[in-house]
Amino acid sequence: MNIGVQTKNIIDDKDPAAGFALMTEAGFTCADFSLNAYLVNNSIYKGELNSFFDKTAVQLEDFFAPHKKAAKDAGIVIHQMHMPYPVYVPGQSQEVNAYLWDVVAAKSMQICAFFHCRYIVIHGLKLAYYLGSEEREWEQTARFLEYLAPMAKDMGITLCVENLYNSVGGHLVEGPCCNAKKAVERIDSFNEKYGAEVLGFCFDTGHANLVGLDFEDFLTTLGGRLKVLHIHDNDGRADQHQIPFTFSRSRENKTSTDWAGFLRGLKKINFDSALSFETAPALSTFPEALKEDALRLISRVGAYFMEELKRQP
Repeated sequence: MNIGVQTKNIIDDKDPAAGFALMTEAGFTCADFSLNAYLVNNSIYKGELNSFFDKTAVQLEDFFAPHKKAAKDAGIVIHQMHMPYPVYVPGQSQEVNAYLWDVVAAKSMQICAFFHCRYIVIHGLKLAYYLGSEEREWEQTARFLEYLAPMAKDMGITLCVENLYNSVGGHLVEGPCCNAKKAVERIDSFNEKYGAEVLGFCFDTGHANLVGLDFEDFLTTLGGRLKVLHIHDNDGRADQHQIPFTFSRSRENKTSTDWAGFLRGLKKINFDSALSFETAPALSTFPEALKEDALRLISRVGAYFMEELKRQP
């Protein structure tokens, strides 16, 4: 089992070797490559697209070649990647949404293959409150997946949908992929259709905490369809992406997030892939002088989780 972390707020494009070396020194063995850092969500929502993905496939490979070499030299495996999101913005122009699918998504797959990365995480389309139902929302997400699935099969990549939240009337509610039983049916259907593992699941602990999902039940329902993790913590009110065990809900210091249920669920399905932390915002919380210490703490939490998973029942 590997312990991984986001590259965002660690890797500097001007000197990726220094960042990957820092990850190794802190105790990490794999990375979640933050491709979403090159076209950020706030800009996408506004329809403000930069020119990064206008590069040709060859130019993108040239740009990321130093990152690929630096990771290899540091002994860091690029285990998973996050595609820029959202991939569709209601109310935006047809040109913007077409660009997100035809250019950003397609080139993200090419970059993923260049890194020999097996898993790429995508966000399902948040459309339930526009279309009137979760089922109609999934139909549109499935259209996007159908577009990418042939590429995924040819490249040996597994697309991973993740549980999301939505904001309605100032309240956080369940978003796409928050029903584990439906996720199982949909993943199995896709993989049967394509005769390959083109679709899997990314369980996001922070999103699950925000909408009150039962960690243990959700994970055991997913079983082997769970491929990657986004591990982070919050106070149950905002998507803060902090280090696990940061928040409590009572004077007795009961953790905000059900980490015990998380570990029970992983253990029941014999999860043996990467314990990957999506904690980039936590690194910007600490002063630069404490970044390495913060990374070591995140890595140590991963080691603790690993130790707990190895314990006998």
